[in-house]
Formats: sequence, C-alpha cells, structure tokens
Amino acid sequence: MNAPTGIGAAVPRREDQRFITGKGRYVDDLNRAGQLHAVFVRSPHAHATIKSIDLGGARGMPGVKAIYTGEDIANDKVGGLICGWVVTDKHGQPHRNPPHPVLAFGKVRHVGEPVAVVIAETLGQAKDAAEAVEIDYEALPASVDLRKTFESSAPQLHEEAPGNLCYDWELGDREGVEKAFSEAAHVAKVDLINNRLIPNAMEPRAAIGEYDSGTDELVLYTTSQNPHVTRLILSAFIGLAPEHKLRVVAPDVGGGFGSKIYTYSEEVTCLWASRKLGGKPVKWVAERSESFLTDAHGRDHVTHAELALDKDGKFLALRVKTLANMGAYLQVFSTCVPTYLYACLMAGQYLTPKIFCEVKAGFTNTNCVDAYRGAGRPEATYVVERLVEIAAREMGIEKTEIRRRNFIPTESFPYETPVLMTYDSGNFPVLLDRAMELIDYKGFPARKAEAEKRGKLRGIGLSCFIEACGLAPSAVIGALGGGVGQWESANIKFNPTGSVTLYTGSHSHGQGHETVYAQVVSDLLGVPYENIEVAHGDTGIVPFGMGTYGSRSGPVGGGAIKVAADKVIAKAKKIAAHMLEASEGDIEHESGTYKVAGTDKSVNIAQIAFTAYVPHSYPEGVEPGLDETGFFDPLNFTFPSGAYIAEVEVDPDTGITTLVDWVAVDDFGTVMNPMIVDGQVHGGIAQGVGQALLEQCVYDESGQLVTGSYMDYCMPRAGDLPRLRIETTDMPCPHNPLGVKGCGEAGAIASPAAMINAIVDAIGTDIDMPATPEKVWRAIHSGKMATAAE
Repeated sequence: MNAPTGIGAAVPRREDQRFITGKGRYVDDLNRAGQLHAVFVRSPHAHATIKSIDLGGARGMPGVKAIYTGEDIANDKVGGLICGWVVTDKHGQPHRNPPHPVLAFGKVRHVGEPVAVVIAETLGQAKDAAEAVEIDYEALPASVDLRKTFESSAPQLHEEAPGNLCYDWELGDREGVEKAFSEAAHVAKVDLINNRLIPNAMEPRAAIGEYDSGTDELVLYTTSQNPHVTRLILSAFIGLAPEHKLRVVAPDVGGGFGSKIYTYSEEVTCLWASRKLGGKPVKWVAERSESFLTDAHGRDHVTHAELALDKDGKFLALRVKTLANMGAYLQVFSTCVPTYLYACLMAGQYLTPKIFCEVKAGFTNTNCVDAYRGAGRPEATYVVERLVEIAAREMGIEKTEIRRRNFIPTESFPYETPVLMTYDSGNFPVLLDRAMELIDYKGFPARKAEAEKRGKLRGIGLSCFIEACGLAPSAVIGALGGGVGQWESANIKFNPTGSVTLYTGSHSHGQGHETVYAQVVSDLLGVPYENIEVAHGDTGIVPFGMGTYGSRSGPVGGGAIKVAADKVIAKAKKIAAHMLEASEGDIEHESGTYKVAGTDKSVNIAQIAFTAYVPHSYPEGVEPGLDETGFFDPLNFTFPSGAYIAEVEVDPDTGITTLVDWVAVDDFGTVMNPMIVDGQVHGGIAQGVGQALLEQCVYDESGQLVTGSYMDYCMPRAGDLPRLRIETTDMPCPHNPLGVKGCGEAGAIASPAAMINAIVDAIGTDIDMPATPEKVWRAIHSGKMATAAE
C-alpha cells in the first residue's frame, strides 16, 4: 500500500533532492551570455557630505566597462526606493517619508550605503577598480543612539524629518487605561530592549539585470520573496520600465526571513545599468560583509511597559511606550512593523480590558530596520510575557496560575480585543496543560534542587503567545495604510494526460511549497502526488501574487489553491455528466473519481482531463481545456497560538546558560505536512533562542558596525539547542477554506520571552536580551559586589 500523500501526511520534501545534492538553481548559479560584474563602492562613514567623486583613475583600469554614481541615476529620472505602508500619526498626519536614493546623492546616511557602482568584465577587475574610486567626504556627526536621536542637539538626518521623527503614533483607550491604573491593586513595570538583529540567510542577496534591446524588455533575476511586488515597485514607483516590459525571476531562494521582501539598490542598479550598456547582463552577488551592512535589520525597540492588576491578579489595563528605530531610511514595511503588527497584538492570550500603546519611530545613522521573522509579533509577545511573569513574581501568584486567571475563555471566540484585532479561535488552557505535561512541570522543584547540589542555578520560563498571520482582508489593510492587496492567486492547469502544473503567486525561500502545495492539489483533486508540479517565482509564467511573508503561504496561498480546485471540480462534473450520460446534479466527486450517485458508473480525473483537451464528444456550452485560476482574499487574519516552556541551567561561576529542555505546543489549525511544520518551528526556535542568548547588532558612537562578521555577531549553533519537543493541536481555523492558521514564525515569536523568563527564574534578577555569559554573570554577582564594596 502506498504511503499517504494528501493533506496531513508527513511527505518528505521533494525539493531537498536538488538542494542537498548541489543541484539547486540559485541566482549565483546563473550566468548569462556576455555578462559583466558589478561591485558597489560603499560609504565608510555613517553620516557625511559627498564633496566630490573622482572616477578618472578607475575608469582606465583593465576590464572596466562603466562606473556610475547617484548623479547618473538621478539624471535618468530613476526614482528612489519606497515605503509601501502609510502610517497616520496621532495628529492625523502621514508619517515622514524622506527620499531613499538608489545610489547616494549629495550625502550618505549610514555605513555601507552605496555611492557608486563599478562594472567590469570580471569580478576581480571590478573589485580592483572599485578600490581606485576616490571619494572626498566631509564627515558629519552621527545619530546612532535611538534614545537620543529625538533630542534637539542630535544630528539631523533628513530635512523632510525634523527632529529625526518618522511618526508619533498611538492606539487604544488612553483615558480608560489611566482610570484602570488609578484603581489598580498592583502595577507591574518593566523596561525592555528588544535587541537589533541582522538576518543571515544561507544565500546572500544577488541580482542579475538583463536588457533585451530587441523586445525592449528588462529581466531581473533576484533573491526575492515576492517577485510580482518587486516588479510592481520597479515599474510603478521607481519607473524603470512599463510593467509589461519587466520580468522578475526568483529561482531557488536560500532563506529570507523577511530580508528578501524588499526592493534594494543593487537590483535597481543592475537592471538600469544593463540597459545603459546596450543589453550586457550585469551580475552582482553580495559578499557576507555586504549582507551584514545592507540587508534590512530587525527589531530594535526600547520599551517601558506597565500592567495594572486587581487584588486577585486579574489584568485591568496595559500601558506601553515604545521607541522604534527605522534606521537611516524606510523600507517597504518599516512603518507598519512597530505599529499595526506590534501594538495590535498587545492583548496576547489575555482578557485585558484596556490597552494603550504609544510608538515613537525615529531615524538614525544605521542600516534600515524592517520586518524580520515575526515582524512586530515577537516584540509584542516579549513585552506581554515578560510583564506577566514579573506580575506573578511580585504578587506571589504562581506563573501558570496568573495566566489561567486571565486567559480569554474558549467560549468567547471570536473575541474582539481592545486593539483592533478579532481573534478567530483558540483554546489556551489546553495548550498550556499539554506543555506542562510534556516538560513535567510538577517535577521541576526536584530538578532545581538536584541542580543546586551541582552548583547550578535552574530556571523555568513560559511564553504563551498569539500572533496574526496572513495579513487580511485587503480592504482592512488598505484602510490601515497598506499599499497593496493581500490576496493570493493560484492556477491549476491539467495536461491532456492528466498530470497537473500548479502555478502559484506565492513563493518559497525554503519552506517546502513544492511539496505541500502538491499535497493540497492531490488531496483536493485526487491526482497522484507524483504527477503534480509546482511553478513559482517567475512573473513571466505565474499569475500575479503577493509572495511569501507573514506566514501567509498556507492560509492565503493554500486558500487560493482551494478556490481554483473548486472551479476544476465544478467543470469536471459537467464533463463527467456528459461522458456518463447523466445529470450534472447526480455526479458525486471523491478522490478524483466522478460517479453517478447510486450506480457503479464512473470516470476518473485523468479521463476527464483527456476529454477536456480532445473534445470530440463534449457538453454544449463548455469550453475545452481544464485550466482554472482562483483568487483568495481572506476575511480576517488567522491567529496561531501556543505555549512554550524553556528550562535552563546557569553556571554562576561563568554566567553560561545551558538550555536543557524545551517544549512547544502550537495551534496551527490544519497541519498540511507535520514534518515540514516541525522544521518551521525548529528553525523559528533557533532564531528566537539566538536573539535571547547570543545575537545583537551593535554600532559604535560614530555609526560603525561593530558586529559586522561572524567573528563578532554570534549565531546559534547546534550545541546551543537541546532536543526540541514539539506538538500541535487540531483546531482548524473557522474562516479559512483549508482550516490553516500558519506556522512559519511562531518559534521566533514565542522563544525569546520563554528563554529570558527561564533565566530570570534561575538567577533571581531581571535581565534583558541578549543574555550573554558576561551579562548573566554580572547580574548574578552585582549584589555580591555591591555588598563587598560596602
């Protein structure tokens, strides 16, 4: 008997065969005939005026075909990079949106900003010539500290943003919150820093721009999470060419985590330069040092938060004030991450009647900050779950009990929060109960005592989270300032012999879409899994779609497949009825077989497909072919949730934290492939643990990136993680056609709070991320050192 391959089956990823055998097709694997190589000359200063650029010596060097600067691009009327989400501040004004030039023109505002591009026959020649470009800068004071950038004495980055302010925004009931705090029996407070992170996808960013003078078409091969949106930006906003003369191809993409959503300077430059050079393809592949400097960073919040409680530990109100770093310029989603993807999740899993959140976003002389795995939801979860444990400790209420007292009751769903969201479904006590059972929560005191005998400090920490996936619906996104819709598309095309190609507007950067989407089509239409191909990532062949981010591929991309499949089934019933000489209403469909109800007369989908393309005997009024397209615009976000528990041991002599046990119980709705879901959660946990223990992007006072390599920026390694125990519940989303909620970001959202709560539980004092050994050691011994000093 063949192993199951439909929805819910743990089918191995088919794409891994080419990935692990070196047969992947990444941008760097592509080489176009006659291609040239681009190297960018980047600013060594965080803030400076460009006084002059001398290209004379570089232009005469071997192999050099062209050198371009920001002035050349400006003269060609090429537009700058864009922010695609307008946030309206508390005064009703749109956010301040300074120009973001493709190549710096007149001034540089962060280290690594591209100032010129050298294009040569070989990469080595381009590098040599780039070193010969002479730029005279007048260095200016830099604004790096987010907490100081709003001060009147701080260096100003943009004339368009006085006081370095992007927006001052708020959400919630200020008066109601103030009243609740005045009546509270206890107020828990915390000051938090959500450390800046540098995304490190396995595949660095890359681009090849190619112009065909015969067709007047521009083709961009790029490492993108959303090729169609990239094409839209290049055409409608940057103005490189009409959209029908632009094609964007994103082949295999080796990780993105948000950093490959955006349109970057290098992509624009390679396309533009290819046309300037008469059609010579121009290729650029980032070195890892460039990725550290220029891939959009994540997080970087400074927050003060307070939770008001009554005498029984019931939450009355939450008050949050956050400073958010935008970096030197805005990227596509920069403005919405600290607002609608952050403040709107402040309710967490709890019945908090009143919430008020203020966010002040500012510009600094650092790289852009935008969406990174989780995008706003990890920051919100960190605020809420750190506060909950602090409140429990201060009020003497056991940490799981205070959560139970405040969980949103299961019977209250759908539940409208005080901060815009309406949660679709959930059963939070069940998640917590199972997590506690898996980790043997009751046995923790014994394990803690045993650790003490060995001279170790043992702690346990929780994180009960909820997130919003699959941004939706388009009308709501538009009302909140989003510049594009958030629907998705799918085209199911049968071949005459019954095999299928699925064309999806979603896109994979490692999640396993080629496997999961084939499972969905197989399950819905009864086509053998091995007879289904999945095509994505090429605007020349797939329908317009929004790409992949925000865990939208399952709930939104899968929804579009279901819509298209329903259209196929409806047409197939018409054809089957004609073939079987029956009424269409008498045709039943099950697993690809269409039969006349109450009889043994049937035809299968392969027979129907052949008839559709060889319509010798065909129903009147039905068009030949079996090729249907579906679009899905969700009614709401989906809301995955979960309970994560971390157990750690800390060595008080060294400050080293060891993660000794971990459980994660998630509600992802329908699980389409448990093996792939486990992989997604594992990866997210690794990133969350990395943020909690190891990772931090650091700039010095002059704006130089101190953590610009793997020698300085510490990524999680296999030895930092124990065996992770992961389970999911079966609670389908009530408004999604497949019942899917999304799983791609949960691990990164929940993990930082669980880790820090566990460390704080172990050492008995608050600490912030990253909890490096030095920081932990100082926290443990600060009291002892103070006593000794006295």
